[in-house]
Amino acid sequence: MVIDFHTHVFQDEVIQNRAAHLADEPEFALLYESPKSTMVDAETLIAVMDEDGVDKSVIFGFPWRSEKRFRDNNDAVIEAVKKFPDRLIGMACFDLSAKGAAAETTRCLDAGLKGVGELAFYHSGIDSEALALMEPVMGLCREANVPVVIHTNEPVGHPYPGKTPITLGQIYNLAARYPDNRIVLCHWGGGIFFFNLLKKEAKKTLKNLWFDTAASPYLYDAEIYETAAKLAGEDRILFGSDYPLIRPSRYLKEVQGNVADEALRQKILGKNAADLFGI
Repeated sequence: MVIDFHTHVFQDEVIQNRAAHLADEPEFALLYESPKSTMVDAETLIAVMDEDGVDKSVIFGFPWRSEKRFRDNNDAVIEAVKKFPDRLIGMACFDLSAKGAAAETTRCLDAGLKGVGELAFYHSGIDSEALALMEPVMGLCREANVPVVIHTNEPVGHPYPGKTPITLGQIYNLAARYPDNRIVLCHWGGGIFFFNLLKKEAKKTLKNLWFDTAASPYLYDAEIYETAAKLAGEDRILFGSDYPLIRPSRYLKEVQGNVADEALRQKILGKNAADLFGI
């Protein structure tokens, strides 16, 4: 089974009129002001899944500041899961600083969504204020035993839209602050799994983390798959395309050509995600 752990869908109103949402949503403008930044609905995603050989996809909306916008986007995710229950797994998404974040978490989990994400702090990184803002939502997800997906990125290298001022220390503090949550870090977690090689404390602190592969073909050499599996653990790597940023087929070809062990390929491409969701 192939499970794409990281995809984004939007409601038609946003896709057809993105300009109306730019002025008071700076994070959305950062990523989607350019017409070249593609947005898709669930039906388009399903068509691409069929073409590329993906069995299931995990779908997110966007971490809107506006409560109406994130509720509308989450409603689109809820409806998509209802329409394609065997193909889509939905996650609740919102700005963590919104007053309604905790209530929205409960509403979405009650509606059948399977976790929260992709949460992001595009302008601050995961600083101490961000860690504190997470507390109510992390508590609800811990109680429900569902994963939380958090945007991270490498703290070095070239800049690009959506690259946050995050540090490896902030990512480490996130894992330490919420040791009983199941946390999925996007974009290989900024490489934090390297510190599993430390002899003291780090391996224990980082034990609650999973890592998705989103945007990997843009960022890393293909040897990252086997290297990350060795450092993070073979059970902790989740194939995520970040579609519509990149089509799933590009990753499938990359994994097929660069991961020698068939059992490891199966874990990366679907088994690890299935285990995380109890499928």
